[in-house]
Amino acid sequence: MDAVTMTETTITTALARPQAGSPPATRGTTGAAAGQETARRAAQEFEALFLAEMLSPVFESVDTDGLFGGGEGEKIFRSLMVQEYGKAVASAGGVGIAATVQNEILRMQENQR
Repeated sequence: MDAVTMTETTITTALARPQAGSPPATRGTTGAAAGQETARRAAQEFEALFLAEMLSPVFESVDTDGLFGGGEGEKIFRSLMVQEYGKAVASAGGVGIAATVQNEILRMQENQR
């Protein structure tokens, strides 16, 4: 699955239904507050994916072949590590992409009404 399809799927899924582990503050909220929280989560997930894609080439250039390095297993776990780095950076405030994406999601929702 390529990055664009994965991003579209992530955002569509987040907007379509709230996640099971959503914070209690968003449970029971109605209307605009619930929509804003859903848009915020989708935007943060998008930023995490974007950051992971930007960090991926950095870690691909690191030479780890050695006594205990390299191999297919390392390639798999390296990609998982980069994804987690992207999530960590995005949840710590990111680089400002999530706020812009959230505003666009909310603007598009308003235009559909």
